[in-house]
Amino acid sequence: MANESEGREEAGGRPSATEDLRAQRHESRTSRTYELFLGDLAARVGGDRALAQRAAESVLCTLEQRLMGTEVKHLEAQLPAKVRDLLKRCPRHEGLPPRKFKLLEFLQMVGDDLDTPPNEAERLSRAVFATLREHISEGEIDDVMGQLPADLRALWIPEA
Repeated sequence: MANESEGREEAGGRPSATEDLRAQRHESRTSRTYELFLGDLAARVGGDRALAQRAAESVLCTLEQRLMGTEVKHLEAQLPAKVRDLLKRCPRHEGLPPRKFKLLEFLQMVGDDLDTPPNEAERLSRAVFATLREHISEGEIDDVMGQLPADLRALWIPEA
């Protein structure tokens, strides 16, 4: 009796109907979690989904340039898969070691990337971080905040 992989080889390597269904479910779940994240962020930035996506990519890429050790991998593990995909396209820190910088430099980097003034970069960064707080664990929030200087950590704290 042939096993499933032998059956696939005989059929030209096509995945079985069960594998197709699993892949469809995975893609559907991946898309839903991304859309939920992006929808939450878009609501915070005024409903503009394109701006929300660009802000997420810019702010998270800049944050990753600041995080030390394995913290980037820990943070990414809790992000929706399609948000992680956005970060893979971020070339600014590819192959470079993380470096320490404070709030003003963070906002300048985000502002330059999004071609926006520092006050708008701060608003967008706060929106991204607020959305992150809703989509990752408290422990991960604490771990990320623990690596940031006080002025940059303030972006993670909701405004009163």
